[in-house]
Amino acid sequence: MYKIVEAVVRKGDEFVPVGLVSIKQALEMPEKPPFEFSHPAYEAGKTDIFVNRETLSKLM
Repeated sequence: MYKIVEAVVRKGDEFVPVGLVSIKQALEMPEKPPFEFSHPAYEAGKTDIFVNRETLSKLM
């Protein structure tokens, strides 16, 4: 089973949702813009806890 996270781009204090992706896809996304991802311990699309790519890879 794949774990799904929400990819977002931060615009000031807001997060602009980009889409739902697997963790593998998240780690393969381009470096620019600097994406952030919902914490995999929480439900994608419902949490407001986001981590950067480096933290996401360490959690897996």
